[in-house]
Amino acid sequence: MEKLDSKFQKEIDVIAKSIQDSEALSAYLDTEEYEQYKVLIEEFEPAIQELYLRVAGSHPLQVLALETSLLADEMEGLYMPKITGYSVLRGEGNEKLKYRKPQDHFKKVLLAVVNSSNFEMVKLRVGQSIQMGFAFSSDIWITNLIESVSNQRVKYFLQSQKLPKYRNIEERRIGIKKYKKQFESLNYYTVEFPTTALELQGDYYSLRTFLLERGKNDYDNSSLSSHLNSFIDNKELKGEPEYLKILLIIGLFFDLNAEGKKGFGNAFTDMVKQNPEFSVKYFEVLDEMFKSDEIKINPDADKRLAQLIDGKADKEVNLYYSLMNTVHGKGFIHEDTIEEVQEYYSQHEGLSLNNKCLRAGILNYFTQVMDNLPAESYQDYMELNKTFIQYINIFGNQKFNQAVKDISLRYVKRLLKLFVDKRGRDYQDIKKFVKATFLDLGFMKDKELVELFKTKRKKKPVEK
Repeated sequence: MEKLDSKFQKEIDVIAKSIQDSEALSAYLDTEEYEQYKVLIEEFEPAIQELYLRVAGSHPLQVLALETSLLADEMEGLYMPKITGYSVLRGEGNEKLKYRKPQDHFKKVLLAVVNSSNFEMVKLRVGQSIQMGFAFSSDIWITNLIESVSNQRVKYFLQSQKLPKYRNIEERRIGIKKYKKQFESLNYYTVEFPTTALELQGDYYSLRTFLLERGKNDYDNSSLSSHLNSFIDNKELKGEPEYLKILLIIGLFFDLNAEGKKGFGNAFTDMVKQNPEFSVKYFEVLDEMFKSDEIKINPDADKRLAQLIDGKADKEVNLYYSLMNTVHGKGFIHEDTIEEVQEYYSQHEGLSLNNKCLRAGILNYFTQVMDNLPAESYQDYMELNKTFIQYINIFGNQKFNQAVKDISLRYVKRLLKLFVDKRGRDYQDIKKFVKATFLDLGFMKDKELVELFKTKRKKKPVEK
C-alpha cells in the first residue's frame, strides 16, 4: 500500500472543513433526524466520490490510505457505506464462497462505522454490505469482531446482520451477484504487490483480479510501472506457478516501459533455464486463459504478448509466437499467414495444446472482425467466409467449426433485422448465400434453415 499523496490529503481536509462549517451539519446536529442527514449526504458525497474515483483511476495503490483518511471523525460518517461495500467486494472467495484470507481492511472499516458518532445514521445505509461481508467471513472471525465491541446495542446490531440464509452456498452466490450490481460502474480495486513466494500464494487471486480490472479498462497505469517491473524482476517468485500466470496477464494487458520489457524477456529466459519442460507448462496456462470467462484475450492483447516474448522463450513457445507475429503483422486473411498456419498446425498433434491455443487465437480474430462488421457490408462477410472455410479445412476441429457457426449466425441474425423486405435484392442474396453455405459446412440442416428465414407471425390479441 502506498501513502496518500499530500495533494489528495489536502482535498480531503478542504472537504472536511466544508462539512464542519456547513449549515447542513448545524441543522442535522440540532434535529438528529435522518432527513436532515440526507441533506449532508447530497451536498458532500458527490465531491468525495469524485475524488475517490480520481485516486482509484490514476493511483490505485493509494486507495486504502485514502479510505482510511475518509473514515476520520470530521467526515461525519459520509461515504462510509461506499467504503464498507468496497472493502467487502475486494475479498476473494474460494470454491465454497468464503474469503480466502481474513479481510483486515473490512474489519478496520467496520469498527470505524460502529464507533462513528453518527452510527445511528450510518447503520441505516450499511446493513446489506455487512450482511454480505459476514456471509463470506468465518464464524470465528465474526465472533471475534463482535466480542471486540463494548457497546451492547452495537453488538446486537452486528449479530442481527449475520443472516442464517447465507449459510447456504447457493444463497451466498445469489446474494453476492445481486450485491455486485450496485457497484458495477465504480472503480474500487487496489492491491499490495507480493514480494515473497508465500505472499504470492496468498495474494494471487486479489492480484489477478486487480490486474485484469486495470487491464480491461482505460485507466492511467503509469503509477504502476515500478511495481510491475519489481514484480517481473523478483527472482524469488520466478519458480512459482502463480508467477507465470500473473506474468502473462501483465504481458497481455499492460504497455510496459523499456525497463519492464527487458525484464519480461529476462524472466522468460530464467524460467526456461529452471524448467526443461517449460513449453508444456506454458501452453497449459495459455489454454486455461483462453478458456476463462474473466480473461478476454483479444487480438491486440495477443499481439502485445507476442511482441514481448519474441524469441525469449524455448523452441516451442518461440515457434508459436513467430507464427502469431505473422498473423498479427500480415493479418489472418493473407496467403502467407494461411500457409504458415497450415505448416505449423501439421507439425503438431491436432489436439495438442499448441494447436488448441492457435485455434483460439485465430477464432478471436474472426470474432473481432464479425462483431464489428456493419450489416450493410454483408458482401464483405461473403468474401470473408472463403477464408473461414480455409481455416476450417486446416483445423478439422468440430469445436472450432461450432464457434465459427455461432459467430456467423450472430451476424446473419443482425442482417435479418436490417433487411426485412423479403422481396428485396439484399434479403434474397443473403438468403441464397446462407442457405447454400450453412448447408455445405454442416452448420444447419434444411429444416433449420427454413425456420431461420420463416416469417414470425405476430399473435393476434385475444378479444375480450
